[in-house]
Amino acid sequence: MFGIGMPELIIILVIILIIFGAGKLPEIGAGVGKAIKSFKSATADDEPKTPEKIDQPKEDQKP
Repeated sequence: MFGIGMPELIIILVIILIIFGAGKLPEIGAGVGKAIKSFKSATADDEPKTPEKIDQPKEDQKP
């Protein structure tokens, strides 16, 4: 698709590893995963969500 093969992916991974370090990679991966999951759930909803009607207490009733 973009002409990115295995050597290019390895180079990109090494650059990311140098910039962020090995300790931050799991956090970055989790953040990307959560972002993708929320994007998929947002685009999968066909109907817009509407707030439910909340029953208000009647003011004309006095104890």
